Amino acid sequence: MGPLGQYGKEAHGYFIFPKLEGEINSKMKFRGKEVLTWSLNNYLGLANHPDVRKADADAAAEFGMAYPMGARMMSGHTSKHEELEANLAEFVGHEDSYLLNFGYQGMVSIIDTLASRKDVIVYDSESHACIMDGIFIHKAKGGKSFVFAHNDMDKCEKMLEFATKRAKETGGGILLITEGVFGMAGDLGNLKDIVKLKEKFDFRILVDDAHGFGTMGKTGAGAAEHFGVTDQIDVHFSTFAKSMAGIGGFVAGTEEVVNYLRYNLRSQIFAKSLPMPMVYGALKRLEMLRTQPEHKEKLWTIVNKLQSGLRDAGFNLGVTESPVTPVFLEGDVPEATQITMDLRENYNIFCSIVVYPVIPKDQIMLRIIPTATHTIEDVDYTIKAFSEVLEKLKAGKYKADKVTSPS
Repeated sequence: MGPLGQYGKEAHGYFIFPKLEGEINSKMKFRGKEVLTWSLNNYLGLANHPDVRKADADAAAEFGMAYPMGARMMSGHTSKHEELEANLAEFVGHEDSYLLNFGYQGMVSIIDTLASRKDVIVYDSESHACIMDGIFIHKAKGGKSFVFAHNDMDKCEKMLEFATKRAKETGGGILLITEGVFGMAGDLGNLKDIVKLKEKFDFRILVDDAHGFGTMGKTGAGAAEHFGVTDQIDVHFSTFAKSMAGIGGFVAGTEEVVNYLRYNLRSQIFAKSLPMPMVYGALKRLEMLRTQPEHKEKLWTIVNKLQSGLRDAGFNLGVTESPVTPVFLEGDVPEATQITMDLRENYNIFCSIVVYPVIPKDQIMLRIIPTATHTIEDVDYTIKAFSEVLEKLKAGKYKADKVTSPS
C-alpha cells in the first residue's frame, strides 16, 4: 500500500483526503463546524479577493472554460497568453517566459527537455517530488545524476566535481537543480553560495521557486531577488498554485532557453492551452501582486508574529526563513493522529501534519501556512492552543497503540 496507503482505512476522510468546505479563507468548515485553517498555500489571500473573483467570473462569462481550443502550437494561442508571459518575465527579471498548464507536470517536462542523456544533473536531496520525477525520466534515458546533502555546499561542490568529470566523458553539460524555498521546512536554497560555484564550474541553474514567488524579495519576485542573484539564475520556475491562488505555472529565462522550451516541452505541445479565464485571472493576480504590496506586507506581519511567538513559547521551528512554518515535535504516528484530532475537535484548528517517511521516525511536524487573511487574534489563539498541546504531549496524554480517527 505504500507509506500513506498503509493507514488509508483508518485515516481516509480525516487525516488523508479531508474535506475543507466553504469560502477559501482563514476559517472554513470541516465536518460541519468552523475551523481556523492553517493548511492552504493562499499566501497573499488572493483566492477569494473580490477583484480576483470578478476577473475570473467576467472572463468565464465572456469566453466559457473551453476557449481557446487545442494546444498552443496548433490552435490554442492568443495575444493574452503572450501578454501574461511578457508580464511574468518582466516581473521576475528575465528576458522571456512560457506558460505551463500545471506546475508539477511542467517541472517534470522542463527537466526532461533540458537534460539529454549526455547531460548530468546535480540536485539537492530535499528536492520536491516533481523534480525527482523529472530526474527519474532523465535516468531512464541513460542520463547521470548526483545528489548533494540538503544545502550542504561542500557536498554540492564535490558532486559538481563528479559531474564535471562525467560531462567531459559524455560531451554533455551540467544542470544544477535546487529550490528557492523548500516547502516542508521553509528554509531557503543557498542560491548565493551556489552561484559562486559558477566561478569554478561550468553549469546552469534551474530554481523551483513555487513558494518564493510572491512571498520573497523586495517586490515579491522570489528567492533570487531576495538574494540579489536574479541575473545568475539560468532557468526560473514557479507555479500559480501558491501566491497566485490559481492553476498553471511558468518557466522563465533567456529568450534562447525559453524559445527552446517553447518548441520542445512535450507536456505543452501535446496538451490543451490554458483556458482564457485562467489567463485573465492570472493577469489580474499578477497585477495585484505588483501594485498592491500591502498583501505581502500583511502576510509577513502574520508570519513574524506567529514564528516569534511560537519560538518564545519553546517550539522548534527548525531553520525556516520563509512563511512556511514547521513545528517539530517528538512522537510517533499514532501520537500524531491524536494531536491532530485534539486540535481539530477541541481547539477547532486545522493544520497539516507530517510524519515518517517525509521526516525522520519519532518526529512529528505540524506544518502551518500563514496567509494575509489571518489575524493577530488567530495567531495568539494558535500559540496558546499549541502550548497546551505540547504540555499534553510531554505528559503522555497522546500515547496510542494504533491510528484512529473520529467515527
